[in-house]
Order: sequence, then structure tokens, then C-alpha cells
Amino acid sequence: MLKVGERAPAFALPDADMETVDLAAYLGKKHIVLFFYPKDGTPCCTKEATDFSDHEGDFERQDCVLFGISRDDCLKHAEFRDKEGIGLELLSDAEGTVCKQYGVWQAKEVDGHKRYAIVRSTFIIDRTGVIRHALYNVNYKGHALEVLRLVKELNS
Repeated sequence: MLKVGERAPAFALPDADMETVDLAAYLGKKHIVLFFYPKDGTPCCTKEATDFSDHEGDFERQDCVLFGISRDDCLKHAEFRDKEGIGLELLSDAEGTVCKQYGVWQAKEVDGHKRYAIVRSTFIIDRTGVIRHALYNVNYKGHALEVLRLVKELNS
């Protein structure tokens, strides 16, 4: 698991439109919020993504860019984005490489069997690329506003 004060692992992932988004392009310019979620279209993930999307303008006013990341492919992201009216970038980590780098791909025991899944997690990265908050196993309810509050603290 990543810790506060560590450098955020670099990555480049495709978005819902199959355009590559490179984290390095935002360093030195904006704060970055990465929220990792298990799956497009599930009730909790939909609520989390739409909450972040509904507050995207508030994050932009804080000089912050938002990215949602799951292992769903680009086409699924596009369908999810369009159906739910999500404005922010959804990035596809189909191979799970970035999920592993950020420590969100974790084993869970279900019915006596170990299986891996994304643990709902959020990272707030400052303009210099340093992790300022590493929030693992978060509750989606009210999470977007809590993250917004933390981002505002970076600017004060």
C-alpha cells in the first residue's frame, strides 16, 4: 500500500474514448484525485462516480483534476459514462497494472475462497506528484465531498 509522502507511481492509461491519459502531463500544473472503483454500472460505483462528476466544477476551481479508474475496458467506460452523464475521465486499467502499483488490487475471502478485486480507494496527489492522502477501503457515501474538503486544505 502507498503512504502519504511517497511519490505517486507514474502511469499512462486509455480513457473511455481510447485516448491515452498520462499522469505526468498534470504534474507541476494541477492537484490530482484518483479514485479506484470496482466496476462500472454497479449501484455503489455509479453513485460514487456520479457524485465526483457532479462536483467536478468544484474540483476544477481548486485547480484539481479527477480520474476514475477501474479494470473495465474503454468501451464499457464509454457506455457507463454516457448512460450516467459522467463528465470526468474514466480510465481503463484492464491489465490491473496501475491497480497493483497503487495497492488497491487486494485479496478478499468470499465463501472460503480467495479472490482478488479492487478495494475502493482514493489518492490525492499534489502538483509535485507527492501523495498527500491515501484513502483505502472508503465508503462511497459522501466521499466526493470529503475528498473535495481535503483538496481545499491543500490550497489553504
